[in-house]
Amino acid sequence: MRDVAVIGVGANPKWGELWGRSLRDIFVEAALAAIDDAGVDHVDGMYVGCMSSGLFTGQEHIGSLLADYLGQRHLPATRVESACASGSAAVKAAFLEVASGHGDIVLAGGVEKMTDVSGAAATYALGTAADAEYECYHGATFPGLYAMIARAHMDRYGTTPEMLAQVAVKNHDNGALNPMAQYPFKLTVDQVLKSVMVADPLHILDCSPITDGAAAAILCPLETAKKLSKKLPIKVAGVGHATDTIQLAQREDMTWLESTAKAAERAFKMAGVKIKDVDLCEVHDCFTIAELVVIESLGLVKRGEGGKATLAGRTARDGDIPVNTSGGLKAKGHPVGATGVAQVMEVVKQLRGEAGSRQIKGAKRGLTQNMGGSGGSAVVHILEVA
Repeated sequence: MRDVAVIGVGANPKWGELWGRSLRDIFVEAALAAIDDAGVDHVDGMYVGCMSSGLFTGQEHIGSLLADYLGQRHLPATRVESACASGSAAVKAAFLEVASGHGDIVLAGGVEKMTDVSGAAATYALGTAADAEYECYHGATFPGLYAMIARAHMDRYGTTPEMLAQVAVKNHDNGALNPMAQYPFKLTVDQVLKSVMVADPLHILDCSPITDGAAAAILCPLETAKKLSKKLPIKVAGVGHATDTIQLAQREDMTWLESTAKAAERAFKMAGVKIKDVDLCEVHDCFTIAELVVIESLGLVKRGEGGKATLAGRTARDGDIPVNTSGGLKAKGHPVGATGVAQVMEVVKQLRGEAGSRQIKGAKRGLTQNMGGSGGSAVVHILEVA
C-alpha cells in the first residue's frame, strides 16, 4: 500500500444555524475551499460522510447530488454513514482508495444540515444512532444515555459536576479563537452549573449544539504530495476503526469506550507510535462526559482520572497534551456528518503551523477520535508531519 497524505482542507467559513443555505451549498463551499487549499485541478473520487440527510432535509442519494453540484457530474461519489462518526469513516474510505492505488486524488467530505426541522424532529433523527427497539422505544435520548454514563463515572471515580463543566469552559476558551465556531464565547464553571438541566447531571451547557456545516479534505499519495503541494504535506500515519454494542446496557462497563480503545490500538500499531508521542488530540465531546471517557479510553490518562486531569489544566492549550484546540463539538459545533472531517482539518492546520492564536508550538503529530452514538462505532486517525 502507498503512503497517503492530506494536502488540502476546507470548510464553510461559519458553522451554525444557516437558514439561508442548503445542504448542497455548504458542501460545495467546503469542497472548493479544500480543492483550492490543495492546489489541484481535479479529483478522482469522492466520499461524503452524512448521518441522516433523509431525515434532516428529505434528501437521499447525496453522492450523485453533491458530485453534480460540485461540477463533477461523472465522478465516482459515495455517501458514507456511521452515525456521528460518518465524517471520519469518509476520510478512512478516501485513505484506502489512495493507499490501494485505485485513485490518486480523492476528496473526503462531510456535511449535515440539521436546522431545517423542529427540535423534536432533530432529536428523533439523532436518536436513530441508538438502539431503536431497546433504547429509543423506551424513551431514551442521547442526553439521557450520556447522563447515565456520567452518573456511573461519578459513582465509580468521584467525578464532579465541576469537572464536567471544566470541559465546556476549556473548549469554549479554544472556540473563542476559532472563526468558524458556532459558539465563539467563553464560559465559567458557574455559568455551566447554573444553566438549565437537561438530563441530570448534564446541563444545557454540557451539550453540543445542533449545527449546519460542512468540511472537506483532499488526500493523495505522499510522494505526489511532496511534488505537487506548496504546503507541508501531512501524512496519514495510522487509521483505526472499531465497533461495540450499540446498546449502552449491553456493555460490561458503561464508563469505558471499547470501540475507541480498539480503534486507537489499531491506529497506534499502524503508525508505530504511542499516545505519549502525540502532541494534540481532537476528540468527540458531544457531551462533556464524552471527552472525559474518550481521553481515558485513548490512554491519555488513567481510568477515572479524566475529570481530575481536565480540572488541573492538563488538556488545555498550554497543558501536557492539548485536547480540542478547535473548540471541539461543544463550541465549534456538531454537524454530525462533518465533525470527523473538521477534526482532521484542525489537526492538519496545527501541524502546518496555520492555527493562528490556537497554535500549539512545535506540534508534529496529532490524533482525531470520532464516534457514533454512545460509542457504538469509533474511528481514530493519526496524522504527522511528513
